[in-house]
Amino acid sequence: MLKAVIFDFDGTLADTLPLCIKAFRMAIEPHLSRTVSDEEIIATFGPSEEGTIKSLIPDRFDEGLSAYHEYYTSYHSEVPTLFEGVEELLALLRQRGVRLALVTGKALKSALISLDFYRIKDCFEQIGHGDLTKGHKAKNIRRILTEWGLEPDEVVYVGDAPSDITACREAGVAIVSAAWAATAEPDLLRSMEPDALLFSVPDLQRWLEAKLAS
Repeated sequence: MLKAVIFDFDGTLADTLPLCIKAFRMAIEPHLSRTVSDEEIIATFGPSEEGTIKSLIPDRFDEGLSAYHEYYTSYHSEVPTLFEGVEELLALLRQRGVRLALVTGKALKSALISLDFYRIKDCFEQIGHGDLTKGHKAKNIRRILTEWGLEPDEVVYVGDAPSDITACREAGVAIVSAAWAATAEPDLLRSMEPDALLFSVPDLQRWLEAKLAS
């Protein structure tokens, strides 16, 4: 029986990945005196945003990270709401007694910026965040299972990235690939054979409700 759902954030709960990339560009480019492509920024993903800053402007790390946080905070007004249906889904799951956690590649500070902005921090019992290493999502998922005393088959993770599928396979939990953001890569996700590939939050709600009823 499904007892817990663990969510990714960027591209899953809110369309914030473009904000991250825009904030990276604004924070990094002044120190490089050149433009930085989306692909160059995305290639540094795996570690948290601290890893991106350290990779691209290691000599100006503190300054770059501070600027990133300032830009990322200010850009949230461009995406004022979560994906349609997310708030209702979180409320429904909590009402049904499903435990909720967030496991994101974001570092804790930027994760809290977003959770506070969208006023959903209290929805999650646990927050697993990124750091300067790779593979932290699988570690955070396993940690939450241990702390909650749950078996892997009692938990599902919802995330939009191909790396989320890899992390869930490593952690031994089911993965629902979220393909409703413009930044999603449904063909690539499908090729990696997630447990489900869904294209809207209402589709996710129906999928989860079926699991809760079984």
